[in-house]
Amino acid sequence: MAKAPTVYDVAAHAGVSIATVSRVLTRPDDVRAATREKVLASVGELGYVPSGAARGLAARRTGVLGLYFPGFDAMDEIDDAVFTGADDAPHATGAELVDDIGGPSEVRQLNLYFDEVLRGAELEAWRRGFVLMVGIGRGDNAEQTVRDMAGRVDGLVMLAQSVPDDVLAQLSRRVPVVVVAGPRREDAYDHVSVANTEGMRALTEHVAAGLEPDELLYLSGPADSPDDAERWEGFCQALEARGVDASTVPILRGDFTREAGRRAAAELAAGERMPRAIVCANDQTALGLMEALQARGIRVPEDVLVTGFDGIEAGALATPRLTTIRQPMDDLGRAAIQVMARRLDDREQAPLSIRLPVKVLLRESSERR
Repeated sequence: MAKAPTVYDVAAHAGVSIATVSRVLTRPDDVRAATREKVLASVGELGYVPSGAARGLAARRTGVLGLYFPGFDAMDEIDDAVFTGADDAPHATGAELVDDIGGPSEVRQLNLYFDEVLRGAELEAWRRGFVLMVGIGRGDNAEQTVRDMAGRVDGLVMLAQSVPDDVLAQLSRRVPVVVVAGPRREDAYDHVSVANTEGMRALTEHVAAGLEPDELLYLSGPADSPDDAERWEGFCQALEARGVDASTVPILRGDFTREAGRRAAAELAAGERMPRAIVCANDQTALGLMEALQARGIRVPEDVLVTGFDGIEAGALATPRLTTIRQPMDDLGRAAIQVMARRLDDREQAPLSIRLPVKVLLRESSERR
């Protein structure tokens, strides 16, 4: 294997100093156009790739930002290695014909909220010249995953409540931390969140109009979710504005997954009375609920109104289309990276809190007929 070219090779090939090569690669606007073009031509001809490790040592930065999410879904079943290099390793070839009429009975969980936040964070990191490292905490190794990430990045963007408070405090002593989702809790971290309470209040006011309290049901998220806590607060505010005690409204506990919606549908269908309107804490749960209700012959919205929260694309593709609160998930990811970049430039500034607006999207799943 040929030896990889070095910065010394580029300098010799272009007939300039090593310092000039460095300036072209890090501060190109500081170098005359003719010299810059000559150096870049040598870089291309030699196939030189700058060493990220070397740049990191010089700048005391890695150029990498971490984005850490908890693994809400159960650990997937993992088969033997697809390819091990051994002669007896399994090899998939050709095409398999699968009868999928009617759809599968089991559907893998998809964290579509995370997908959009990730896309926004990835775009902003790229725009600012950072590499994004993504970590998913699973099972007993979740805390070790984020600790390992902290040793490899310049800063960590983390979902609120994804690790215990004491672990978060330890991480923040090593690298700056930006917390995504949920309100500030008198801590020293930068926060980026959305108007959960305001959005849920506006939606609940619309859905609950003309209904009695016992005709409503709230299908919540996880008990430790700051997003769910704020959405529940908005739900309560809407009812209390009408003089209704929110504690009298039935609640089912969910976990932000489609399966939670399916379980709720089974429980409600087996009960004596179906609520007229079900306000779900997120879209995934609402979609699972609608799917399971309709499979039992319970119509949405004719028999029951259903709403969600997040605004994932799947809600707009459902039948009926899901009424929801669209939060700017991609902007949430972008804002988190912007705040992190600001923190890296000035470690001593006061903690920053950004709260992004939401939109209530009224669709067919809550249309009264």
